[in-house]
Amino acid sequence: MSWSPNSWRDFPIKQQPQYQDLALLKRVEEELSKYPPLIFAGEARNLKQDLAKVGKGEAFLLQGGDCAESFAAFQASNIKNLFKLMLQMNMILMYSSGKQVVKVGRVAGQFAKPRSSDFEEKDGVKLPSYRGDIINDVAFTSDARIPDPLKLIKAYNQSVATMNLLRAFSRGGMADLNEVHRWNLDFIKDFPLGKKYDELSEKIDRAMKFMAACGIDSQNAPQLHQTTVYTSHEALLLNYEEALTRKDSISGDWYDCSAHMLWIGDRTRELDGAHIEYFRGIKNPIGCKVGPSMKEDELIRLIDALNPENEEGRLNLIVRMGADKVEENFPPLLKKVKEEGKNIVWSCDPMHGNIEKSSTGFKTRDFENILREVKQFFRIHENEGTVAGGIHLEMTGEDVTECTGSQSCAITVEDLASRYHTQCDPRLNANQALELAFMISDTLKG
Repeated sequence: MSWSPNSWRDFPIKQQPQYQDLALLKRVEEELSKYPPLIFAGEARNLKQDLAKVGKGEAFLLQGGDCAESFAAFQASNIKNLFKLMLQMNMILMYSSGKQVVKVGRVAGQFAKPRSSDFEEKDGVKLPSYRGDIINDVAFTSDARIPDPLKLIKAYNQSVATMNLLRAFSRGGMADLNEVHRWNLDFIKDFPLGKKYDELSEKIDRAMKFMAACGIDSQNAPQLHQTTVYTSHEALLLNYEEALTRKDSISGDWYDCSAHMLWIGDRTRELDGAHIEYFRGIKNPIGCKVGPSMKEDELIRLIDALNPENEEGRLNLIVRMGADKVEENFPPLLKKVKEEGKNIVWSCDPMHGNIEKSSTGFKTRDFENILREVKQFFRIHENEGTVAGGIHLEMTGEDVTECTGSQSCAITVEDLASRYHTQCDPRLNANQALELAFMISDTLKG
């Protein structure tokens, strides 16, 4: 079948806003189509090569960041803290496994959110659901919930600024291994995990001194001074993605230049739907969420649609079953894919299947359930002799209280209200993310 960046418009689509001013929407799309790309095709190809290593067990994928980026919380310190957290987790995982860690942020484009219902109701008032700052506002008023096409421009501009800062951090010295102690975020340094991280960084310091004595340092080995953090988001709003789709001048292939990697959510992966149609034509490495409703034959058809050439590093299947369902539902899918000889990067999203409503009314996630799903994911792969490639987390470098539990910071249900800042789903804070990274590092050692 022929494909073009706008062929998705001929297919049924879900989880889209109902814009009132279609003429304005068209003008915004045309304006965006003339803007510079956020990423380049060569960078997306580099990520695909790195993900091919992940699929073969030669590297590990760390993908994480905000549930949904917001306009109100946009500031350099938040981006910096997320970057530092990813570097800390990178060091923990890389030191324990001896493998490259491929770092992919949920950042610089993670604005749109699918919702379980088109409407929200509070105190008898029913309004359209909040769908992310790229679409409408979180305030519970009728005016705030009207989709505004101009928000696409604001999301693009914020993404550009975020990308600029990430590139500066990655190349400007913050990633230097000699600065490893400085990565210890202030609010975790006095916790047990902060001390554990300091012990690890001291070992790295000794290794760095040994290499320097051998004549290898950050001045002559850029790998010790620089790093790469790729970007990703759920490509939910296809008119935004289409506007940023470009034909590569070298290969002649089409790339979605809004991010290095895009993924399809569990609610929009219909085989005859618009999202599959759009994704099958772009050459970026792509992902697809795999929930408990996925059937074996359906998964194979989805893989064939998204990766017909069975390319390594092309397709990342992100498993999000829930701690109570993964052990029953995931093994048959894994076995089927293995039998069919499909090249897949498998990663675990232990967040989305473990949301619960607390007694205080806050949406939360229990850290023990998150930990349990991750452990089961690794064990299932070990039993099947396949590669558990990575982890996909909603997390923040901020000191929030949104997920309960963990040994590092025992957040109770009563604590949730103190620093509950998310505009959508609850995120792991830095302590919880590091605790999870140490657990995974112990698994990788084994």
